[in-house]
Amino acid sequence: MSIGHTLLGLLESGPRHGYDLKRAFDEKFGHDRPLHYGQVYATMSRLLKNGLVEVDGVETDGGPERKRYAITDAGITDVSSWLAKPEKPEPYLQSTLYTKVVLALLTGRDAGDLLDTQRSEHLRLMRILTDRKRQGDLADQLICDHALFHLEADLRWLELTSARLGRLAEVVAP
Repeated sequence: MSIGHTLLGLLESGPRHGYDLKRAFDEKFGHDRPLHYGQVYATMSRLLKNGLVEVDGVETDGGPERKRYAITDAGITDVSSWLAKPEKPEPYLQSTLYTKVVLALLTGRDAGDLLDTQRSEHLRLMRILTDRKRQGDLADQLICDHALFHLEADLRWLELTSARLGRLAEVVAP
């Protein structure tokens, strides 16, 4: 996820302080990984330097200065370009899991046990996500669905690899 583009997109609804941007980000996107304040202010500093935001006002309210940021026309154009560009699909052609299976076979360990353990871990996480999905709002349901679909694909791979383990052992450790 591009944090800069996400913060720019949040600014399209109107100027905000860094604190408000962090809260909005965490509420909409940071459920599992909230932003640190330092990350927000470092990103805003970079966006300001690049002309994508401007300082709309500075308030002190008896405390430290609080800058209010507004998106510029260049920032709106940048967000529009980012949103229009498709994300590169991740093919996972060299996964850690595949590497572990091959290394287990090469070193004489039981790759079947490794696959069974991994399957159990995937199923455990799927149960957690399914519970979260049942209790969540639509946004949470969609993010859980995304993760569940990826885990289901991994489970299919685990089953296929288990079925082909003998042949794979002949190929990688002749």
